[in-house]
Amino acid sequence: MSNRFEQQTWRESMKLRLDFNHMMTAFVGESGIDESQIAAIEGQIEAAEKAMVDKRANGGMDWRDLPYNQTEVVADINDYVESVKDDFDAFVVLGIGGSALGPIAVQQAINHPYYNELSKEQRGGYPKLYVADNVDPEKLVSLLEVLDLEKTLFNVITKSGSTSETMSQFMIIKKILEEKLGAEKAKNHIVCTTDAKNGNLRPIADQEGYKSFIIPAGVGGRFSELTPVGLLPAAMCGINIAELLAGAGYMDELCKTEDTFKNPAAMYAILHYLGMKKGKNISVIMPYADTLKFIGDWYAQLWAESLGKKFDNDGNVVHVGQTPVRALGATDQHSQVQLYAEGPKDKIIVFVGVDQYKTSLNIPKIYGDIPSLGFLGGETHNKLIQTEQMATEYALLKGGQANMTITLPEVNEFTLGQILYLFEVATGFAGELLNINAFDQPGVEEGKNATYAMFGRPGYEKKKAELDARPAKNKKYMI
Repeated sequence: MSNRFEQQTWRESMKLRLDFNHMMTAFVGESGIDESQIAAIEGQIEAAEKAMVDKRANGGMDWRDLPYNQTEVVADINDYVESVKDDFDAFVVLGIGGSALGPIAVQQAINHPYYNELSKEQRGGYPKLYVADNVDPEKLVSLLEVLDLEKTLFNVITKSGSTSETMSQFMIIKKILEEKLGAEKAKNHIVCTTDAKNGNLRPIADQEGYKSFIIPAGVGGRFSELTPVGLLPAAMCGINIAELLAGAGYMDELCKTEDTFKNPAAMYAILHYLGMKKGKNISVIMPYADTLKFIGDWYAQLWAESLGKKFDNDGNVVHVGQTPVRALGATDQHSQVQLYAEGPKDKIIVFVGVDQYKTSLNIPKIYGDIPSLGFLGGETHNKLIQTEQMATEYALLKGGQANMTITLPEVNEFTLGQILYLFEVATGFAGELLNINAFDQPGVEEGKNATYAMFGRPGYEKKKAELDARPAKNKKYMI
C-alpha cells in the first residue's frame, strides 16, 4: 500500500498557499511594495538565485538535501523507536535553541494538544514528551520530581558537545541515572544526537555505549529540525517523519521555479527585504491555530539568528535584520493587534491560516433574545476563528499596514514539512539579498565565549582578561 504523500492528487490538494496581495501598494498604499520596486532589484534577485543554487551544489546548504538523503536514517529511527517505546513512559529532550524549539513545534502541531495527559494507550503506546531547554535549576529539579527514571529515556542533542546548557544537564542526568540504576542499565536510558566524528559528545557516546544518531556536518542548529534532531523526538511520539520530509521535498520543488512571482520562498524573502528597506524592521508571525503556535517560536530563532548581523559579506558595518514577534490568533487580537492596526508602520504581519481544522465545534443556538450573543448560535468555532482572521486582515488593510497570509489546507506532517522548509529557504534567500552570512551567529558565540571565560575554561584566558577590563558600573545608575 502506498503512502498518501506518494499520491500526486493528494500532494497537490495539500499545497501550501502564499497570498501577498496586502503587501502591495495597490492595496495598502505607500506602506506596501510596488512591482516596480521588485523589478528594480532584478539583478540582486538573479544573483541571489544563482548563489542559492551554487551554494547548494558546493555543500554550503546541506539542509536543502535533507528531504532526499535520509531514507536509511528514517528507517533506523523508526526501528529504534519500535524497539524501545514499550520500555519507556517518558522521552526527555535535553537541548536548547533549534534542538528544543523544533521538536516542541512539531509535537504541538501534529499531536493532541494535551498529549502528555493522555493514557499511554491513547498515545498509541508512545511515551510522553518533555523538553528541558533551559538551565534554570528549578525547572530541571521539578521535571525530575515527576519522572520515573526507570521508565524515562533522555535524548542529549548537541552537535558540538560543548553546549554548556545541554552538557551540564547531561552530566547531572548521567550521575543520577547511574546512582539509581547502575552504570550498565543507565546507558540504555540515554540516546545521543550529535556529530558523526567531531565534538565532545561523540567520544563520550562511543565510550559509554550510548545509542546515537548523526547530525550532518553541514547542517547548523537552527536548520536541523529535519535531521535526527527533530525526527527522533517526532517519531518517538508517533509522528510520521517520512511524510514530514516528503512535505519539505514538495516545497523544495515549488521553490525551484524561475518565475519569481510563483516562488513562495523567493517572494517571502524579497518582500521582507524590500520592507526592511522601507523601515519595516519587525516581522510578526501570527498563526490562527493553536497547533501552529510554537512554529512562531521556531521561526523567531531562524529569522533573528540568521539575519541579525553587524557585518555584510564585504566587511561593512550594516546592522541589518528584523525583530521577529510571535502572536496567536485570535488570542492576540486582544493584546497586540491594536498596535499592528494603528501603530507605526514598521512591521510586516504574516498570518498563518488553516482551511480545515482537525475537529469541528458547534456553538449552541441559545440566547437568541440577546442580539450580541444570538448571532453566534448555530455557527461553529471553526467559522469564528477563520472569520476573525479575515477581519483582522481587513483591519490591517484598512490601516495601510503591510501583511501577507500563508494558508495550510490542514495541519499534518506533509503541510508542516512544507512550512518549515519554506521558512528555511526564505531565510537563506533573504540573507543573499542582504549580502550577509545567514548561517553563522557571531553574536551568539560572543556570549558563549564570555560564559566559558567567566567559568575559567582553559583557552579563554584572553577573553577573561577582556571581561575583567570592562568598565565598572556606576552606582548612580543603580536603584
